[in-house]
Amino acid sequence: MTELVLTKLEQPARAVPKATAEPLWVKWTLIGVCLVFLSLFLVLPLSVVLFGAFELGLQVWWDAVSEPDALAAIRLTLLVLLIVVPLNAIFGVAIAWAIAKFEFKGKTLLISVIDMPFAISPVVVGLIFVILFGSQGWLGPWLAAHDLKIVFAIPGIIIVILFGTLPFVARELIPLMQQQGKEEEEASLTLGASGWQTFWRVTLPNIKWGLIYGVVLCNARAMGEFGAVAIVSGRIRGETNTMPLHIEVLYNEYMFTAAFAVSSLLTGLALVTIVLKSWVEYKDERRHKTA
Repeated sequence: MTELVLTKLEQPARAVPKATAEPLWVKWTLIGVCLVFLSLFLVLPLSVVLFGAFELGLQVWWDAVSEPDALAAIRLTLLVLLIVVPLNAIFGVAIAWAIAKFEFKGKTLLISVIDMPFAISPVVVGLIFVILFGSQGWLGPWLAAHDLKIVFAIPGIIIVILFGTLPFVARELIPLMQQQGKEEEEASLTLGASGWQTFWRVTLPNIKWGLIYGVVLCNARAMGEFGAVAIVSGRIRGETNTMPLHIEVLYNEYMFTAAFAVSSLLTGLALVTIVLKSWVEYKDERRHKTA
């Protein structure tokens, strides 16, 4: 009996197949499907935009992006980004800190409310704010009496984009801060640090990569927002048209080269955002490996 057991122990163990061990043809088929999909829905559209933008030469492209209406759309888009992104970053940090570090009634409801912009169509969002702030809306008479203009003006554009991009920073930080816990903050306060010192020296360094990632996503969404802005802006050329709206105006007027030129500029900004996103992911991955 002992010899039988020893004989079995001496037998080589059977190799356990890996979860990713697939036949070679399966791997190449999946890779081929991915490449075809990316080529059709990513590379080809980008190539069409760039070709249409520079088909008639660099001077034509420059004339299209430097004419007054295009410059007004670019300035408005950048202005909205400069206002919306910092506000959502501040809100995201504050709400994530409240949800991750404290217990209170209505916490689950608050988390659900944060996700509302993901569930509501941007066009519906625009209609909601027109009903609220329009001349015939609930607050319209009061705004008119105080000479305040929200709808068909820049404040309305900022409000709807702020609403649409609200969850991005918060949604990146809430799970991260919940995973980190609150022991470090409690230790800092116990050692005599103030609330601001604890935030700047303990909380912020721990969440900086998640915060940057959320800001990048918020910036990308704010830059390309169309539906809600189209409703509340009034599409006043040279005044309330953002870059996406200006592109639509040019295309509808059969100014295809100019539309592609402004589209290429917006695409370039989007590619910069993607590069920043990839860099943040790379740095975060390296931080986890070295931790």
